[in-house]
Amino acid sequence: MNTLFDKIWDKHVVQLVADGPTQLYIDRLYCHEVTSPQAFDGMRARGLKCFRPEKIYCMPDHNTPTHDQDKPIADPVSKAQVDALERNAQEFGLTYYGMMSKDNGIIHVVGPEKGLSLPGMTIVCGDSHTSTHGAMGAVAFGIGTSEVEMVMASQCILQQKPKSMRISINGRLGRGVTPKDVALYLMAKLTTSGATGYFVEYAGDVVDSMSMEGRLTLCNLSIEMGARGGFIAPDETTFDYLKGREFAPKGADWDKAVAYWRTLKSDDDAVFDKELTFDAADIEPRITYGTNPGMGIGITEAIPEDLKSQISSFKSLDYMGFRPGQKLLGTKVDYVFLGACTNGRIEDFRAFASMVKGRQKAADVVAWLVPGSWAVSQQIHDEGLDRVLAEAGFAIRQPGCSACLAMNDDKVPAGKLAVSTSNRNFEGRQGPGSRTILASPLTAAAAAVTGVITDPREFL
Repeated sequence: MNTLFDKIWDKHVVQLVADGPTQLYIDRLYCHEVTSPQAFDGMRARGLKCFRPEKIYCMPDHNTPTHDQDKPIADPVSKAQVDALERNAQEFGLTYYGMMSKDNGIIHVVGPEKGLSLPGMTIVCGDSHTSTHGAMGAVAFGIGTSEVEMVMASQCILQQKPKSMRISINGRLGRGVTPKDVALYLMAKLTTSGATGYFVEYAGDVVDSMSMEGRLTLCNLSIEMGARGGFIAPDETTFDYLKGREFAPKGADWDKAVAYWRTLKSDDDAVFDKELTFDAADIEPRITYGTNPGMGIGITEAIPEDLKSQISSFKSLDYMGFRPGQKLLGTKVDYVFLGACTNGRIEDFRAFASMVKGRQKAADVVAWLVPGSWAVSQQIHDEGLDRVLAEAGFAIRQPGCSACLAMNDDKVPAGKLAVSTSNRNFEGRQGPGSRTILASPLTAAAAAVTGVITDPREFL
């Protein structure tokens, strides 16, 4: 009667604390430059070494520029953080993938593509979108900086066990509907707090048929519903994706690992604390209209007239320059961003390229196309997607978090409207005063060539 979450969690329990949290063993810690400096300082102050340094991987991504990475970082704050991570990794004997390294990229893109994130693991990082790695069949979640230090020192963490939720999406997705649209739909249905206190297992026909890239996108956005994390039971799609990757098991170890991974599924009679089921036929391409990811509509729909929590909703619409009852189709777009740990993978670039092929970028749109890793960048080149994009007037930038958040040079100017494939549309998230509409790569591509919000199905 166990859920998959129970199975993975229970296997990693070191000890139960009476009337307290669980001491949980962690298989993999990822570190980036923003949330690790204080953790390293704390270790240094206490004279500690990392307990299991071979379990820790470090790379800069938030502050890295997406051009001229072979030159010193111009912004002094960004440079200080990136330089500090490199020094700390060297001092503590940790694996470090620096800028311009073929192994570098956004940490939540690199982990799965290198086979560092594997089924049955517990994975943490000082970053909320660590839930991305749940697509591999892992229990993955974001932690705070003090907890990063705790894992460095002990390879364990103290955590209260979340409740379990299963979300099933059944049926078949319509034309032009992507995993990003599925996630935006779920966020609108559950709101940004609807999964608070839960760890979500995604299931159903739609999830079963998703590619690994699509599953990574879906799990990435679990946190935006308030969930502690989200994950998907490993299956043939998972195994095919992992086979032959650098850190995946090899030879007899591979066969043994797959045999174990096949057991990683919820029992038929497993009881979840909450179960929700949705129909794929109800989902169309989605966009957001407000300043949290749950404020979303189908692209042909109007902004709701009967907005709940009126004060905050109207404040959000005022910031965005929209009004209740307004349809957003045809709204002028200033910036388009393809990338982030949400949609910076090869499948996303294939989708974008398929939409703009034979067309031209709208003259008044600034487009930032940013691969999630150097491996994705190489694949774009190998598949000739860079040529397709160049012919349509688009340029590929260098890997990094880029315009997902305003911690590097890629900032959307105040007042400008961006259609973004990233994960958050908070006020100022992409630059002070910037306005963000979250969308799929197909919807972003349609906006990039028309200059306005456009239903991507018109081009399919």
